[in-house]
Amino acid sequence: MNGLVRRAKIFATRAHASIGQKRKYDGQDYIVHPEAVALIVATAGGRPEAVAAAWLHDVVEDTPVTQAEIDTVFGSDVGSLVEMLTDVSRPEDGNRETRKAIDRAHSARASAEGQTIKLADLLDNARSIIRHDKDFAVTFLREMKQLMPLLTKGDRRLHRELGDVLDAWEKSRS
Repeated sequence: MNGLVRRAKIFATRAHASIGQKRKYDGQDYIVHPEAVALIVATAGGRPEAVAAAWLHDVVEDTPVTQAEIDTVFGSDVGSLVEMLTDVSRPEDGNRETRKAIDRAHSARASAEGQTIKLADLLDNARSIIRHDKDFAVTFLREMKQLMPLLTKGDRRLHRELGDVLDAWEKSRS
């Protein structure tokens, strides 16, 4: 494992563990999600900076770690990718639909590499949510369907795979 990727793995693991963060659906330590996203990005041919950002993609959003800390510890390349993946909406921006529209616009501006990591994040989340929370899956997959057309710069194979997950879900419900 590349040194940068190893440092990101350790940093993310510590950050999520520092708040005792667990996966909602199965109670596992939260780090299993960033680990899955990092593996998907690595398998898609992501460079070490992208794999490091995949490990770190939820740290700013979910833990006390700031974007400035990520920039300082991992540099502007990784920091820029993490910023692209961090939701920018706030509760005071309005209801869920309004907030998700703000976050979609932010994701649409991400680089090809940022969008590839976002697709990997969506893919892992979709699989988990479909498996563990079929009720919330309806909402999550509707939002994902709105976001996917904006992620055209990301890895085409991941985009297709995510579309296949969505298609299979829709077929299973009809």
